Order: sequence, then C-alpha cells, then structure tokens
Amino acid sequence: MHGFIPPDRFFPYLTWTDIQAMPDKENVVIIQPLGSIEQHGPHLPIIVDSAIAAAVLGKALSKLHPTIPAYALPPLYYGKSNEHWHFPGTITLSAQTLLAVLTEMAESIYRAGFRKLVLMNAHGGQLQVMEIAARDIHQKYEDFLIFPLFIWRVPNMAKELLTPKELEYGIHAGDGETSLLLSILPEQVKMERAVAEYPQELPQDSLLSMEGKLPFAWVTRDLTQSGVMGDATVATKEKGDRLLESLGEGWVKAIEDVYKFRQPQAWMKSEGRSGGGEKSVITRLTN
Repeated sequence: MHGFIPPDRFFPYLTWTDIQAMPDKENVVIIQPLGSIEQHGPHLPIIVDSAIAAAVLGKALSKLHPTIPAYALPPLYYGKSNEHWHFPGTITLSAQTLLAVLTEMAESIYRAGFRKLVLMNAHGGQLQVMEIAARDIHQKYEDFLIFPLFIWRVPNMAKELLTPKELEYGIHAGDGETSLLLSILPEQVKMERAVAEYPQELPQDSLLSMEGKLPFAWVTRDLTQSGVMGDATVATKEKGDRLLESLGEGWVKAIEDVYKFRQPQAWMKSEGRSGGGEKSVITRLTN
C-alpha cells in the first residue's frame, strides 16, 4: 500500500497507540501529497501528477535523516482539474470540494496532536486552492502551521536539463513530466505517441500572458489540440532520473526547514508578551 513511500515513513501503517505515544508531535512533519487524474496527452497516463508527487516524496523520505520525524499521508489522487475536462478520462473536483477535503483532513491531523502539515502539490491547476486552504486553516487554528508547497519550486536541475522554451511553455506533458515518467513508470509511457505542441495563439506584444503577472483565464483546449504543452519527443529516462534525484534532494531540504520552522509571532510583542519587557513596535513608533 505504501508504493514509493518508505514503509517506516507511511503514516497509515502506524497504530493509534503509536500516534498517541509519539514524542514532540508539534514538530513532527506530516506531508499530504496531492496530484490529479487528468489527461496528459496521447503518450502519458492520466495519473502523472499523482505519480510524480508520490515518487518525489518517496525519494525525499528515503534520503531524509532518520532523526527527523516526518510521515507521508496517502496521496490525494483527485484534484481540481476542470481545465482538462474536455479530454476523456479527466476526473475533477470542484475548488469547493477540494477545499473541504483539505480542511477536514487537516482538522483530523490537528486533533491527533500534530502541528505541522505540508500540502505537497504536483498539479499546477490547484495552487490557489492550496494557498486558500493553508491560510484559512492557520487562521482558525493559530498554532497549526500549514505549508502549501508546489513540488517544482524546490531547487532542482530543470534549468540545466530543459531548454528555455520548455521552461517557459512546456507546462504540461512536455519534456520534464515525460522524462520523469520514463524514470518512475516507464512501462506506462507510450513514446511512439509523443508529440511536440506548444501553446497556440498566445497574445503578442501584450502585457497579458498564459501564466504570469497578468494572466488570462484558459482551459486546455483553448491552447492545444493534443493536450500537450511542450516537447515530449525529446524526453529521456536519463533526464528523468536526474530530475527525480534533484527534486528528492530539494525536498529533503524543504522538509528539514519545515521541521526547524517556528511561526513568526509579532503580535505577541504588540500585546506585551515578548517576555523581555520590550515596548511594542507600535508603541515605540507612536511615542
């Protein structure tokens, strides 16, 4: 049942008494991998994002020092994928449903005594939902530290392995994702069907862009006929192996940083709780 995750790091293998007796629970890092079930062109299976989340997390946890307590929850396979719903096989939750699932999962983790939860997301179409969930959960439970992290934003080798065009426009089923799948699920990749198709009819000489500071809303079929945005034909297992290794190392550092993290609490100083007899910043500025 643990798949890519080391069995001793797989949260569902624990008993309730294991969890009850766990020391220093407020600093144990609980990680929820999130993906999607959505089209990834004619050459990749629809499990791509979920598979990448689980494989990268498994790689990271296998490298993580055993003294750092961190556990993986089962992957959440379904995500908010409505941009792909014109392509058969895509299964999507609404933003409201995903938000409710994340909130109720987090509340269960909180009740068990844990205070650090990473939302490890591998699907670009639900970044905003992760951020909303994290902010709302932390606002409700002030001692609950939530980290909405995108899997590709840790240090990794993508800039060394992919072309500048691919880095900018190859956002779906292109070289990077196809190479990773050749590394982690090679038997499920149909390279003979791989295509190169970049987003079509993007605005020229415009402040507006597909994904940037001033984006426009789109669904996948607006931009591509095949469902691919990028060049899948140049993908290789060697690139995938190197990407997976570097992403795993980047996530080791991210998990270590979450373990060491302490929530900033400037409000305590403003209420005179600093413990050092200091005046608050507000008081000093107004005197």
